Amino acid sequence: MRLGVLDIGSNTVHLLLVDAHPGARPVPFASHKRPLSLVQYLDGDGNINDAGQHELIEFVLEAWEFAALHKAEDLLAFCTSAIREATNGPAVLARVKHETTVTLQELSGSEEASMTFFAVRRWYGWGAGPILDLDIGGGSFEMAFGTDELPELAMSVPLGASRLTRDWLHEDPPSAKSVKELRRYIRATLKPAVRRFDKLGRANRVAGTSKTFRSLARIAGAAPSGAGPYVKRELHATDLGLWAQRISAMQVEDRLHLPGVSEARAPQLLAGALVAEAALEMFEFPSMEICPWALREGLILRRLDQLVFDGPLDPAPHIGAPHAGLAQSSLAPAAGGPAS
Repeated sequence: MRLGVLDIGSNTVHLLLVDAHPGARPVPFASHKRPLSLVQYLDGDGNINDAGQHELIEFVLEAWEFAALHKAEDLLAFCTSAIREATNGPAVLARVKHETTVTLQELSGSEEASMTFFAVRRWYGWGAGPILDLDIGGGSFEMAFGTDELPELAMSVPLGASRLTRDWLHEDPPSAKSVKELRRYIRATLKPAVRRFDKLGRANRVAGTSKTFRSLARIAGAAPSGAGPYVKRELHATDLGLWAQRISAMQVEDRLHLPGVSEARAPQLLAGALVAEAALEMFEFPSMEICPWALREGLILRRLDQLVFDGPLDPAPHIGAPHAGLAQSSLAPAAGGPAS
C-alpha cells in the first residue's frame, strides 16, 4: 500500500509517501515539504497569528493534493509542539479541519518520544539491548529509554532549537553572555529529567533521531546523506564541544558554508549543539549513533502493525495486540481525501 504521513513540525511541514506492507521495510516513494517555523508566527500571547495559520492551511491543501495525485491509500496527519503549545492550538486545529477537511492528530510530548523510540527499536532490533533515544525538534527536546518496543520512560522538555534561538540568542553572532546564560538554562531544565532516567539503568546505545543531530554529525565528519541510511554515523561529545565553540563565533551566513546545513537550520544550529552537548554530558555518554528512522517512521510502522491486527490478515499466535493507552497513530482520511 502507499501510505502518506503529514508531519506538521516546528521547523518544517512535510508530507512523506512510502510504499509498505505489514512485515516489510517502508520504502520512501516521494515527499513534499517546505520550511515553516510556526514559532516565528507567535504573537505576544502565544497565539499562532493569522499569517501563520494561512501558511499552514495552504500547505495542508498542497499536501492533500500531492497525496491524491500519487494515489495514497491511507493518510496519517499529525502535529507536535508548535501547535500543541500554542495558546490557540485547538482553534488552529479546528480551522485547519474546517478549511481543508483534514484532521491533524495532536501528539503529546511523551507520545512523540514514544513513537520515535518505537522506530529506533525497530531499526536496531532486540540485540541492541537498552536504548536511550534523544531527539531535538524545533520546539521541544524528547528523551526515551527502554528495553522493549515501547519505552519505560518518555519525556519532553521545552528545549527545541528554534524556541531557544528565539528566546535566548538575539544577536548575530550571539554574545558570549547570552551563550553562557543559555548553557546554564539548558542544564537547569535537563537536570530533573536526567535524574528520572538515572533510576532506570544504563543504555547500551544512545541514538540521535533528528535533523539537528544529523547536521551536527555531518559537520563533525560523518558521511553525507547521499551515502545511504546503512552507513554508520556517530557524533562524539568532544567534537560537539569543539563545534559549539566554533559555531558560537559564526554569523548565520557563515554557517551556511558548513556541510549539511540548510538555510532554515543555520540560525538554530548553535542552540541545537548546546542541547546535544549538555545531554551527552549529563547522561554521561561519550558519543551517540545517528538513527535514520524517527517519528514519521514510528507512526508508519505502528499503522502497519494495526493493519495486521485490525485488517484482513490473521496475526501469528505468538504476536500480542498493540499496547493500549497510546494515542492512535493513524487517522481516518477526511471525506473526499486521498483514501476515499
